[in-house]
Amino acid sequence: MHRTMLVIVATLILPTTAVAEPIQITATLAGHAILPAQSFVNPPPDAPVGLFRSGRFSGNERLEQDYGRLERTGLARPFPGQPLQGFSGIKTLDDGRYLLLTDNGFGSRTNSADAALMFHIAAPDWASGRLAVERTIFMADPDRVIPYPITTEFTATRYLTGADLDVEGIQPVGDGYWIGDEFGPYLIQLDADGRVVAFHETEIDGLSIQSPDHHRLELQADPAGSAPPFNLRRSRGFEGLALAADGTTLLPMLEGQIFAPETGTFETRSGRPAVRILEFDTTGGGWSDRVRYYPLEDASHAIGDFNLIDESRALVIERDWLEGDARLDMEEPALFKRVYLIDLAQTDEAGVVEKLGFIDLLAIADPDGSALQGTIDGVFSFPFVTIENVDRVDDRHIIVGNDNNYPFSIGRAPGTADANELVLLEVEDLLALR
Repeated sequence: MHRTMLVIVATLILPTTAVAEPIQITATLAGHAILPAQSFVNPPPDAPVGLFRSGRFSGNERLEQDYGRLERTGLARPFPGQPLQGFSGIKTLDDGRYLLLTDNGFGSRTNSADAALMFHIAAPDWASGRLAVERTIFMADPDRVIPYPITTEFTATRYLTGADLDVEGIQPVGDGYWIGDEFGPYLIQLDADGRVVAFHETEIDGLSIQSPDHHRLELQADPAGSAPPFNLRRSRGFEGLALAADGTTLLPMLEGQIFAPETGTFETRSGRPAVRILEFDTTGGGWSDRVRYYPLEDASHAIGDFNLIDESRALVIERDWLEGDARLDMEEPALFKRVYLIDLAQTDEAGVVEKLGFIDLLAIADPDGSALQGTIDGVFSFPFVTIENVDRVDDRHIIVGNDNNYPFSIGRAPGTADANELVLLEVEDLLALR
């Protein structure tokens, strides 16, 4: 998810409903690791030559040979290889290693055709503050499973790009991986080497969920007053992708509310703006008709990530669209960046899950001053526009990471491109809530 996209804010007048207030817990910084913004990787040797540089389309005009500088951050483009940027999904593995998914590229289908889709196995060293990327796996569709033309359609290797999918969630299942996408939204199965095995559109109880980027839509000028031919705003597809305790059931969460053409409103439940949590059986059962709802604190908020920590409890990032530390001289600083603990087994009659507690990512205790940057007077802030990674590490800790939207986001300092940051947070009291 990138801030460069148009944000449409829905103003809703909602009836009041008695909802138990979640408990606020203070998180304590236990580790901080940074991958610098200017970090790049070469695509595989058999990739098309066009993928050995990237970012040609990330400004206002295409650049092939002449280097131009972006206004927000001053960085020159095109870039030398593929940026190791924009982590949009995380999964704890073992021995201090994590599965990290790189976002679709530079923010949209139109500017990301030279951004290769990839994910990584990485290990943060909390003592040194470095993030070591041990392996990068590039996604490809050599067997032509994806049912629409892709950027590298007529190559033998058919590597995928950010013009083909907007990948936001990842889960290891069996010997391969599953990816959640925002464009469709779609679910995509990959083998261990990143090759597409299966492709699934989203249809729940007869409702086909489609964003303006869905491949089946033909967006034409409609008569005045008619409903749009889609029911999900752009870039509001699957932002979170959790895996149930059975190891085979996926729980994709939409980032935004479904639009109901018959009423002309966005979906609410129990008087609150709500986004859907769906179920998908990877063993062959496909989509379930069961739907749960995550209640947003405000209709303008977005989901950043979603991971289960046991049979029913899960971590969810909820955030606003602002960036920057309010303690510094920032024009529009971040105001709402939280990690919630929810319980999928505790729902009301409308299927709305209960929020048990939360931590404020803008006010993390750092009594020892261990942060590499971002601490003032013993308080560490994580003020990025898109914070899109959260998972449980152990009974006391969670890991949180930003999507740095390279080369655009400037959450740490005006005019300076954000790095990829991962933080280890001590939140034992949050994880104990039931």
